Amino acid sequence: MAASFGLFIGVSHLEYDNMALAFGQRADQRVAAVRQGMGQAFEVLAVTNQLFSRGEPVSRERFADFTSALLERHRFIQAFNFHRVVPGNERALIEAELQRVRPGTILTEMTPGGQVPAPLRTRYHVIEYVEPMAGNEAALGLNLSHNAAVMDALELARSTGQPAASSLFALAQAPTSQASFDLVQPVFDKQGVMRGNTAVVLRGKELVRESLAAAGLLGGGDIFVSVYASDHADPAALLFSNGPTSRASRHEFAGWLRPDHGMQNTILHAGGRAWRVEVAAAPRPFLADHLASLSLLCGGILVTLMGAAFVQSAGERARKVQQLVRQRTSELRRSNRQLIDDMVARERAEKALLHSEQRFRQLVSMSSDWYWEQDAELRFTMITGGFTEKSGVAVQGLIGKTRWEYVPGLLDSESGRTHLAKMQAREAFNNLEYQIVDDDGNARWFCVNGEPVFDEAGVLTGYRGTGSDITERKLTEQRVHHVAQHDVLTGLPNRSLLQDRLSQSIAFASRSERPVWVMLIDLDRFKFVNDSMGHKAGDVLLVTVAARLRAALRDADTVARLSGDEFVVILNEHADEPLSPAVVQRIMDAVAQPVMLGNKEFFVTCSVGVAVFPTEGTLSENLIEHADIAMYRAKKLGRNNFQFFTPSMNDEAMERVRIEGALRNALERDEFVLHYQPQVDMKTGQIVGMEALIRWNHPELGMVPPGRFVGVAEETGLIVPIGAWVMRTACAQNKAWQVAGYPRLRVAVNLSARQFGAANLMASLEATLQETGLDAACLEIELTESLFMSDVTPAVELLHRMKALGVNLSIDDFGTGYSSFSYLSRFPIDVLKIDRSFVADITHDANDAAIVSSIIALAHNLKLAVIAEGVETLAQLDYLRSHGCDEMQGYYFSKPVPADQFEALLAEGRCLPAPTLSPAPETLPA
Repeated sequence: MAASFGLFIGVSHLEYDNMALAFGQRADQRVAAVRQGMGQAFEVLAVTNQLFSRGEPVSRERFADFTSALLERHRFIQAFNFHRVVPGNERALIEAELQRVRPGTILTEMTPGGQVPAPLRTRYHVIEYVEPMAGNEAALGLNLSHNAAVMDALELARSTGQPAASSLFALAQAPTSQASFDLVQPVFDKQGVMRGNTAVVLRGKELVRESLAAAGLLGGGDIFVSVYASDHADPAALLFSNGPTSRASRHEFAGWLRPDHGMQNTILHAGGRAWRVEVAAAPRPFLADHLASLSLLCGGILVTLMGAAFVQSAGERARKVQQLVRQRTSELRRSNRQLIDDMVARERAEKALLHSEQRFRQLVSMSSDWYWEQDAELRFTMITGGFTEKSGVAVQGLIGKTRWEYVPGLLDSESGRTHLAKMQAREAFNNLEYQIVDDDGNARWFCVNGEPVFDEAGVLTGYRGTGSDITERKLTEQRVHHVAQHDVLTGLPNRSLLQDRLSQSIAFASRSERPVWVMLIDLDRFKFVNDSMGHKAGDVLLVTVAARLRAALRDADTVARLSGDEFVVILNEHADEPLSPAVVQRIMDAVAQPVMLGNKEFFVTCSVGVAVFPTEGTLSENLIEHADIAMYRAKKLGRNNFQFFTPSMNDEAMERVRIEGALRNALERDEFVLHYQPQVDMKTGQIVGMEALIRWNHPELGMVPPGRFVGVAEETGLIVPIGAWVMRTACAQNKAWQVAGYPRLRVAVNLSARQFGAANLMASLEATLQETGLDAACLEIELTESLFMSDVTPAVELLHRMKALGVNLSIDDFGTGYSSFSYLSRFPIDVLKIDRSFVADITHDANDAAIVSSIIALAHNLKLAVIAEGVETLAQLDYLRSHGCDEMQGYYFSKPVPADQFEALLAEGRCLPAPTLSPAPETLPA
């Protein structure tokens, strides 16, 4: 019975869960509809804000045409506004302008007693544009600078860079109407000063109603929705409600027995505010949703009664069966004990047999293959033990002979002479190894041991001993020796044998006073073959190249496989065959012949480095290393060529090693400094930004230019922590200048390829801005085109995430990379920087002048700013001014300077000279 009630409650909860799931889906639909409605309202604001953010004048007719379609589409909008910031001394001008729109209009304010004329103030925030005018006349000229709801929202939008929503407030044009609120977004001029904001006045109840109606979710009386402009159910913040959404509190046990599945509260975040959406289901009869659980309860009670009767009848039989089982179990245990004893005895017998067999095998393995005896003259008199069958040599051919008579050349070896000396000295000998040719012509190896035999008088009567056939062992040793000194895949000598051959070649060169060449050969496209065809095809290619190298060389030359796709060739010069570069070219031509891999034909070239001994600066032990350095120089020069090593190559390699070693400790030793090059607005002549450029102040090398260490840092990965230091230092310095009272400037920082690909780039940017307190709008990140051209889709996503932080993005050295206009239109870029290589010749090269003017026109058509780099002459400046370039940087105004000198430039207020009166330079003829 308890189980039945438990199942009833469990199934009831499953039914409640199903009801809760269905309700949750319906509730989520309504929340999604409200979220979509909010999103549409913010999209309308963003579109309206773009109209004023472009910096172009907006007429009232254009504003009316622009908003009419939006008002027709979105009925919940009360009005579109543009709020303008007006200084107190311009009040008369703004009132005159408003009276031209609507006679009698003056600046007004809202007070608890109603709408009254605005008193004199130092600054107003006036509603300048209102659409539609009909029904909103009271809003025109309204000063909002003391409207806390609107101004708080505007401050929030200004600080976050995103649209913001105000709290609910009464409208001037309809103070008793339903709850309304503003969506606001600031509008800035080119200097970053806020000149006003766009606003959309929304009727909250109609917004929610239209959102639900558009999704077909407004009808029906089985589910209710309430929306609050707050994160809690504040009646004063209620936007919309079509029925009760609250529930009376119940006892904890009652709530467990019958959970409330029909209530869901969701907090939406939009416009910097929290919006509470409550969804509740109407009460339903219990029986309508719980037929399964009630049926299960009734069935359980019936089954319980029937089961009780069955158990009672089966109880007696079960007791009898249990007694029989205990009896049979006792018998089975006795049988198992007897079986275990038998198995233990058998295991002991098997172990004794195994030990006996092992002893027998050890005795057999310790016994010799055959036994032999010699007389006093050291001639064989007897050989037993199946010598003929085991050695392949007839016994009759050995009887009467000494060992050195049937083994030619034995006494020519050191071991043979030692053996003879021991026998003449009547001493025992051990492990004498020698080689013979058996009766079938096969080479065989034997190992013999012997001891002298003396008679009772101490006179030598002969020798006796044992012998073994060790041919297999010797062959194995030879194979192991070959494998140890040769490459398994190609059969060429490996690094170990190569060193031995090189030592021999150097010794020969020293004796003959003729040079030896060491060539290091590296295949140019081997990785491509491995990646496209697989490692088996790569192995086939290596075997083919090895065969071609052997065929192209003399028998006396050495070719070895160093590692991977690297081969080493050792060439000794002979009197009749002098070495020349033609030999290297012949080897390269042999490698470059086509190779069939599967059904495809490949052409694989090689890069060769050559080190010559003896030459100045090349020691014998460094030949391979110097050939490797020369090979990498051949790689840098375009591959498929050869280079001879020179001492200057080694200097470059050592310089790189020195730079890399010092670079690893430069950050810890605080050796980096930043210089700042001003960026100047060409119209006003004022400094509006600066580019941060890193310098390395090494205690021994002095001020190291970036060209000497940035490439090394990029290759080693050190550019990531160095770049993070540059970003953090530049932002902190810019913030310090702002705190000191200098103008609000933009600092540009270059982003390397390694930084752009780092997984923690976004987290690092956010942490830097938070730690330094710098406004994101004051940071500009410079990127080269090659950073994101290899994989555009993730690059676009990452750039949009960076743009969402509020930072500015610029493309550095534009025109020198791989720009695609279709890609450029997808990137959220703010600035294009013209490379200095174009600017340098614009006054006397028609092509560069055309390129620069085209880049400026392209950028302006895409609503992008343009900065010209490397401006060094007045003529270049005048040309860029005449073609509408926005900003410049270069030595004409200032070279990059340390922070204290840059601060001095700001303090003295240095500006560009005024434009010359001469006509704009014409584009040179092509």
